[in-house]
Amino acid sequence: MSLVADLRERLDRGAARGPVPLDSDMRDAVLEPVTDLTPAAVLVAVTDRTEPGVILTQRTETLRKHAGQVAFPGGCIDPGEDAIAAALREAEEEIALPRDRVRVVGPADRYVTITGFEVTPIIGVVPPDLPLALSAAEVADWFEAPLDYLLDPTNHREVEVDWQGRRRRYYEILWSDRRIWGATAAMIVNLAHRLRDD
Repeated sequence: MSLVADLRERLDRGAARGPVPLDSDMRDAVLEPVTDLTPAAVLVAVTDRTEPGVILTQRTETLRKHAGQVAFPGGCIDPGEDAIAAALREAEEEIALPRDRVRVVGPADRYVTITGFEVTPIIGVVPPDLPLALSAAEVADWFEAPLDYLLDPTNHREVEVDWQGRRRRYYEILWSDRRIWGATAAMIVNLAHRLRDD
């Protein structure tokens, strides 16, 4: 079975599970009610290897929101676009990933950030070792992390911090010298929940 077919089958099979059920204090940290949500999309680009990886970016320190964080390529959905078109466009703009090289698997569970974005992750399979080029204004670096490592629940840590006068919890995944946390880690946790084998 091809990687695209395998991911699509697992994504469809897990659709009834929905996102990870969060207890109240984690929900307050990552799913606070926000009005006027901005629709956004990210591309979860899975490399078609014997051991697939996932392409992630390190955002520049100069961005207004989520500066310096590890993220999937993505951004706001423009008028007239759907989530798939937006995710492909943003990945092309941010890391020069050609949209015609992405075999779209489908959307995963939407995620609402505390900064007011409703993000739709789009899963896509890409050839390995594409010559990527960074948009200097948005992306400081990119890397590929093993898909199996990211989806393994034993690598999903829950962290507590005091922030804006409240105790908050968020997910964190440490891989190599990279720290994946916040919304990106939560979307990975949701994806692991969706794709898991029963």
